[in-house]
Parts: sequence; C-alpha cells; structure tokens
Amino acid sequence: MQVTEKANEGLSRTFEVVIPSRDLQARLDAKINEIRPQVRLKGFRPGKVPAAHIKKVFGESILGDLLNDELLPQTIDSTLKERSIEPASQPQVDVKSDPKELIGGSDFTFEISLDIMPDFEAPDPKKLTVQRPVAEVEDAQIDEALAELASESKAYKEKSAKTAKAAEGDAVTIDFVGKLDGDAFEGGSAEDARVVIGDGAFIPGFEEQLIGAKKGEERELKVTFPEDYQAKHLAGKEAVFETTIKLIEAPAESKIDDDLAKRLGLESLDSLKDALKQRFEREHAGQSRMRAKRSLLDSLDTNKDFDLPPSMVDQEFNNIWAQVSQAIEADQLDDEDKEKSEDELKAEYKDIAERRVRLGLVLAKIGQGSNVEVTQEEISRAINQEAQRFPGQEQQVVEFYSKNPNAVAQVRAPIYEEKVVDYVLELAKVEDVTVSRDALFSDEDDILTGKKPAKKKAPAKKAAAKKPAAKKAPANKAAAKKPAAKKAPAKKAAAKKK
Repeated sequence: MQVTEKANEGLSRTFEVVIPSRDLQARLDAKINEIRPQVRLKGFRPGKVPAAHIKKVFGESILGDLLNDELLPQTIDSTLKERSIEPASQPQVDVKSDPKELIGGSDFTFEISLDIMPDFEAPDPKKLTVQRPVAEVEDAQIDEALAELASESKAYKEKSAKTAKAAEGDAVTIDFVGKLDGDAFEGGSAEDARVVIGDGAFIPGFEEQLIGAKKGEERELKVTFPEDYQAKHLAGKEAVFETTIKLIEAPAESKIDDDLAKRLGLESLDSLKDALKQRFEREHAGQSRMRAKRSLLDSLDTNKDFDLPPSMVDQEFNNIWAQVSQAIEADQLDDEDKEKSEDELKAEYKDIAERRVRLGLVLAKIGQGSNVEVTQEEISRAINQEAQRFPGQEQQVVEFYSKNPNAVAQVRAPIYEEKVVDYVLELAKVEDVTVSRDALFSDEDDILTGKKPAKKKAPAKKAAAKKPAAKKAPANKAAAKKPAAKKAPAKKAAAKKK
C-alpha cells in the first residue's frame, strides 16, 4: 500500500492511497475462502462451490463489502495513526478507481480528505482572572414579590345583599345552556361555571352581559362566536346562553399576611418570605455564574493565533444560519438585525461560529489536560430530562438517542463544557463585583465592561404554543362539560433573540 500526501493547506489534508492489485486480490481470495463453507448454489454440494465460481458470480458484491466494511476503515485508521493525526472532521473518501475494473486486476486508488486538530497551548486556569457580578437580595425585592403574589392570589367575598349587582371585576358563578336556533349544542352547557367579569376568558360579549345581574336572576346572553373560533361548527354562529346567576363575589382586599401564605401552601408570612428569599438567592447565584462564565470565555478567547478547522466552522455556521433563516421567515429577528443585509448577517454570524469553535477547542484542550469526563449517568439523566419534554413519547425519545450516536454527542457536549467551566472557575482568580439586581440580569450591555456581550446567540424558532387542556369540571359536578363559550387562548408572542 502506498500513501502520498497530495495537499497540505492550513489544517486541511488530502492523502492518495494506492492498494496494488495483488494485495487487493489476495484479500478478496481470503474473504472468498472464509465464506465458501456457507455458500449454497444450485448444482453444487453445500460448501463445495469452487472459489473461482464464487468469485465470478459474487466477486463484485464481496469486494464492495470488503472495501466498505474492512479495507477503507482500516486504511484510514492506519494512515492517521502512522502520522499521529488527530482528525477534526470525519474523513471523506473519494474513490478514483472504477469498481468494475478492480476484479480484473486494477489497482485500487482513492483519496482521503479531512481537517486536523490545531496544535496550540491552552491557557493555565490558575493564571486567569474572572469577574463575577453578585447582587444581594433586598427587602424591597421581596416586598415587590409579595405584592405581586397577593394580586395574583386575589380573594373574593360574597355580595350578600339581595339587591347586589354584578360589576366589572366581580366573580360570578353561573349555570348556563347554550343554544343555536333554539337547540342546545354539545359542549355549550355548564354548571357552577365561574366567570370573572373583565378577564376576557370567555368569548366577546359574554362577560359584559353579566354586569348588573343579581343572584337568582335568569338571563339570556346573546353572543356571536368569532370567525376563527377553534370549534369550526360554532365559528361565526349566533348563539343564546340561558344563564342562571348563582353567586356574586366582589374582590376582597388582598392582605399580605399569614392567610396569604396559607393560601399558597405555607405556614406563615415569615415562611413565605424565607421561601422567596431562597428562590431569589438561587436565581442570583445562577445568573452570577452565567455572567462569570461569560467573563471566563472572553478571557479564553484572547488567543486567536491558531487556525480553526474549516469543516468545524462551516458546520457551526450552518447550524446557526439555519436558525437565523427560520427567524427571518417567522419575522422574529431582533430589530437591530432586521436593518442589516443578508451579507452583513452572515459575516456577523460567521464570526460567532468561529468564536464558538475556538472556545470549544480551548475548553476541550483544558478538559483533556485535567481529565474532565462526562459519565454515562450524566448523559442518561440529560436524555431522560429531554424525554420528559414529550409526554407520552418518552420511550421513543430514549430509543432515538440509543440509535443515534451523533445525537448523544450533542447531549454530551454542553455537559462537558459546563464541567470544564466549573473546573476552570475553581482554579482561576474570581473577583466578586457587587451590582444591583437589575444590572445583574441586564442583557443589553456587559455590566462589567459596558460593552455588548461578545458571545451572541442565534435565535431559535419557538415551537407553536399548544392550547391548554380543557378545564376540569367542579368536583361536585363531575359530569359537567367544558363550556363552549370559553374562547380559544391567544397565541404567545414569538420568542426573541437573547
């Protein structure tokens, strides 16, 4: 076998490999003799088919399997090992020989093309300085959260006066039967349905017609279903809802006290405050760690003297640009990006792709030097978490990963990156910088340098929001159906680029 380096440009390499016909024929003859005892052909006793006849009948097929399953992989492996080459991309094979001529005695010639890993020195984590912004949890922050919880956990008190009328903001409990042309329609009836006037949870005109109603009163609510109503047989139709008013409740003052905490499942107001403080402390710690990571990555990105494997950059850019293209189609680009031409966007995201590849190589180098590893347990846990995002399809998701090594590699990569980052942060000099909560969570400018974050993420297309499941009927009215008067949920706003 003869191996010649045909191209050496940057990190790209091309090797020409020539396997003499005599070596190829020897391998083919050995393979035929290996399978000969299992060959069955009409006119021959089992295992007694002449090798020459097997070669004549099955030679091309056997040779093809020999090349693809054994000779090519072995040759590529030995070529790289003999030259101590660490591939940065999957080697590409270009066969130059005519397969039909190989049986007749031609040499087998092919080329191997690949990118190799760059040779560079990774920075010493102990010599790095990382700034980590930190923010204390302030009393005002907890007070604001308590006020919001009190507002969301609104209490209601029955209007006891016989003459009391329903008003905007009141909660009205009703029974109703919906009818089209005098006939009740399926899904249009409910008992003990609770309607908060002004919430907009029901179709237009339904809630407003309850204003002024009294307890015990019977009312006919005349409404028209929206043209885009989710139940097509009701869309655009005029309907009458025969309604009985059973209870009217007015919003009560939402006090921040022990009762509020108990409504939220806690023992007292102090325990609620402690729970909020712990939650905010976790949020602050996570955000501080993320900003410290950004500072670390910026420090690691100072060495730009080594070449990047073109195939890795192209793959990363293609992944990013696919997301950008989806965002363009869905009109979800940032306002800043909308003003740029496609060429400007591509140049910007090409820089981002190069940064990601460069940092990935640096982190990998550090990880290799420190024996950072990702365990199978960590990968399995991540796959299980991903599977839980698809209720009812968990098993299919797990099976998908079990059959796709590349998908598993995509799960492993971020886990490995975070472990290396944690390792570096343990050794680096980390300087805490006290900032406000607003500054800690600001993404507009880097709070430490005043500059735009260097690492910009490509926008991801947000999956269409699923409609919420039908509400359960009240416990004492298990047979009640979901009222058709409830309007369809509005679509969520498109996800913005971070």
